[in-house]
Amino acid sequence: MSGARVGEKARKVYHPANHESRPVTNEFMIASALPPPKRVLVIRLQNHGDVLLTTPIFTALKRHFPGVEVDALVFSETLPMLVANPALTRVWPLPRGKQAGRGLGRVIAFVKLMMGIRRRHYDWVLHLNDQWSGAFAAAISGASVRFGYEVEKRDYWLWRKIFPQRIVPTFAGHMVEKNLDVLKALGVPVDPRNLPCTMAFSSQDATLVRQKLDDAGVAGRYILVHPTSRWFFKCWEDDRFAEVISALAASGWQVVLTSAPDQRELDLVGGLLRRVNNPKVVSLAGQLSLPALAAAIAGSTLFIGVDSVPMHMAAALGVPIVALFGPTHVHIWRPWCDCAEVIHAADYGPLIAPNDVDTSTDERYLANIPVQPVLDAIWRQLARTVDQKEVIDAA
Repeated sequence: MSGARVGEKARKVYHPANHESRPVTNEFMIASALPPPKRVLVIRLQNHGDVLLTTPIFTALKRHFPGVEVDALVFSETLPMLVANPALTRVWPLPRGKQAGRGLGRVIAFVKLMMGIRRRHYDWVLHLNDQWSGAFAAAISGASVRFGYEVEKRDYWLWRKIFPQRIVPTFAGHMVEKNLDVLKALGVPVDPRNLPCTMAFSSQDATLVRQKLDDAGVAGRYILVHPTSRWFFKCWEDDRFAEVISALAASGWQVVLTSAPDQRELDLVGGLLRRVNNPKVVSLAGQLSLPALAAAIAGSTLFIGVDSVPMHMAAALGVPIVALFGPTHVHIWRPWCDCAEVIHAADYGPLIAPNDVDTSTDERYLANIPVQPVLDAIWRQLARTVDQKEVIDAA
């Protein structure tokens, strides 16, 4: 589809896969054709990791438009990912499921939220997924620039009316790059290499974590291991994780285990503790909010885990990572940093295709991964980290 300049009525669709042969400035030219936006609303109504991987957009907008106010609309349960983000002026939480309530109360709460968005008088609204509730927020915002995705299941006149500027999403690169393609299409220059994710936490979170570590007898350096995921098909075998943790403890490292408060995750961590049975291994499983978990990760020497939100948090915090992946599109979801070693189950045997996985299954798909490659990656990361710290201390 051919692009159209600002003000034309033709369908404005930009395909990022073609951006090298078709310059972005020939598509919308919005960033240069219109006054700089004073307020921008970014909508990301998805899961915790998706929200975290959106944060480079906030940073890019603040860098390119000094003084701009950037807000976000997210599902209520993902609010902790952004609550301390310094680039955001306001975060709008949208309840869903049981959180949204029922009947008239639910309707009234939604209307109040939409009216609050309307009163912010946004210049730009960027909708980064295909939720109709986000489209409604974009429509009611009154923004002159409303940007969304061109996707087959939203091929309706109403969607096109709400979003005059649209982008055909690509999954050729990392999710962060896909997100930043939106800004490229609008004519905002971005360099993904200089746009890390941001996971912020408060001083109160840091104090809480330090107190819990003191209570658990953890002093000095420690390794944080987050062996769980909300989807158990992403988890490694318990006996192998226990072997790795035992090796760390035997080499003198303090190990802190964490997980969400979900009972299945708590049971998994409890099983690891029983297998390892070493005083150098302690658990804060289920005891930390997401910002507090971020503080615990930030204080660690190394993060070890599976494909999960805490892994992305560690990448955002610049903590060295050893990450175990199963049937996931690794090029899309790998840690967005240069400090990670990724171990993929597909490199050690046959693996089910990501699109064929039943996410509700209790089956685990990381059994191909042996213990030794994980230990080798850990020792490499620790050698780099410890050497680097010694150089810094000496300086």
